[in-house]
Amino acid sequence: MSIDTKKRVLIIANELSPYTEFTDFAQVLNKLAIKTFDSGIEVRVIMPRFGVINERRHRLHEVVRLSGINVIIDKDDYPLIIKVASLPNARLQVYFMDNEDYFKRKSVFRDDQDNFHDDNGERMIFFCKSALETVKKFGWPPHVIHCHGWMTSLIPLYLKTTYKKEPVFGYSKVIYTAQASQFTETLNANFEKKATISTDIKEKDFDVYRDGTNIALNLGGSKYADVVVIGSESLEEEITNEIKPNRYKKVLSYEQGWKEDITPLLDLYKSLTEL
Repeated sequence: MSIDTKKRVLIIANELSPYTEFTDFAQVLNKLAIKTFDSGIEVRVIMPRFGVINERRHRLHEVVRLSGINVIIDKDDYPLIIKVASLPNARLQVYFMDNEDYFKRKSVFRDDQDNFHDDNGERMIFFCKSALETVKKFGWPPHVIHCHGWMTSLIPLYLKTTYKKEPVFGYSKVIYTAQASQFTETLNANFEKKATISTDIKEKDFDVYRDGTNIALNLGGSKYADVVVIGSESLEEEITNEIKPNRYKKVLSYEQGWKEDITPLLDLYKSLTEL
């Protein structure tokens, strides 16, 4: 089968079982990735290489041919190290975005005193940009890009602005999983300045993200995605009010929970790869 007819799904997430699990969706994504692969669709997964992930246990190793990209955030260069592992009991690869400044620490979003990391906004920007730059280096055009977790919320915006003319994303449809808020803090004051990674992003484009709250990030990811998946039963009213009345956007409701039945998600992937 030629590369032009092969269907490809890219999952970009900040959690995936067995590496990190913050919500039930980590197990859902594991199951969904395997089922999608088994259905004949090519699947790749990209996630952060948080310092709590045991590299030896999960058999991560550096992909030297892909490493060497420098990710620029507000004129500062951060070297990107790309590592890979095979998802247990599956024949698909998970790529981990790594950087000593952002992911070496042995914690995820909070320190030992439960303080929200001050640079979580920058870590998100680095991860989102790294993921997209890695796909460019792959030369692997995905039909579907499923963004899951608040750390991926800038990717739908970037794909509609900065990366809009990149051939590798020329026919990608973007899914965003909207979930209940996982933090009550706001991202630091430099968030907007550093997140607007190019002149293609106008002030009005960033309006929805500007507050830097978890709700704002969810609203932003939902606004710029082509399809929104309701990933939590207890989704905030601000988000449901924004996405449900939008007749131009497909919304996949939570129903009885994705752990019970991932068939609608798998069908969504299949339908979007046929467009």
